[in-house]
Amino acid sequence: MSTESGSNATETTPSRREVLRHGLLGTVGLYLASQGAGRLAAQQVPGTPRTGKAKAVIQIWLWGGPPHLDTFDPKPAAGNDYCGPLTSPLATNVKGIVICELLPQLAKQADKYSIIRSMTHGNNGHETAAYLVQTGRNPSDRVVHPTAGAVVSLFKGKGNGNLGLLPPYMVLTQPQGRFSEAGFLGSNYKPFATGGDPNGARFVVEGLFGQATEEQIRDRRALLQRMGSLPRAVPGNPTLQALTRTEDEAYDLLLGDASKLFDLGQEKNDLRQRYGRTALGQSCLTARRLVQRGVPYITINFGG
Repeated sequence: MSTESGSNATETTPSRREVLRHGLLGTVGLYLASQGAGRLAAQQVPGTPRTGKAKAVIQIWLWGGPPHLDTFDPKPAAGNDYCGPLTSPLATNVKGIVICELLPQLAKQADKYSIIRSMTHGNNGHETAAYLVQTGRNPSDRVVHPTAGAVVSLFKGKGNGNLGLLPPYMVLTQPQGRFSEAGFLGSNYKPFATGGDPNGARFVVEGLFGQATEEQIRDRRALLQRMGSLPRAVPGNPTLQALTRTEDEAYDLLLGDASKLFDLGQEKNDLRQRYGRTALGQSCLTARRLVQRGVPYITINFGG
């Protein structure tokens, strides 16, 4: 450092503490500037990755569903051999996006969904193609990979959120059965498949509901507890304690609030009509109820 007084200049050597202080301030200043610039760039540069906000996924898997040409990727200029009579696609409420003329209501809400037209694969086998799409992996003889739902179940299962006893990965109503959804993660991460018909007079969920009434289930449980003397005879046995906990959880699912999730009679009739009084429509309504309860991943498998 130098100080000047009139025509006389004197040289002063800075102390180590002063050098460190100025160096530290400079470093902090550069760091803060870079952080601010980074945030500004993230706000201004299109395509900058952002953290997703989704809390749950409802995957609708249509077996034999309509092709992309007849739904979200019309190609009227391709000719009759490709598009048939569907030659007048609709403009949506998003500039530059058109969809099939058979989807007028969806055309009004294109700003609420994303269309991915670049996703494809060259696999012509239904089973192997389904595995590829569900797992993101090509089939292999050595390793069976888990589906996205099983991975979500691993990271968002019990102990995460407000699930309670509900499984984190559920299927309405039947699994595809073409491969193991859990893959190498094991059976603990398989989906809970409801079975039954959501549009029936009563949605009978397999493993939860049968022909017995709630009163009959309570009576049977009380009888089993009176007859089951082994836990009382061997108190503190870890195997029996684990069995008792599992039994309690099963009855909580049967008799607790979780069972009411599948009672679509609690919904107003006009809402059920809007979803459609079909197995697919009522499956979608059930999936909505499950998401509201905290289930993070639901697959609806519908055969066409």
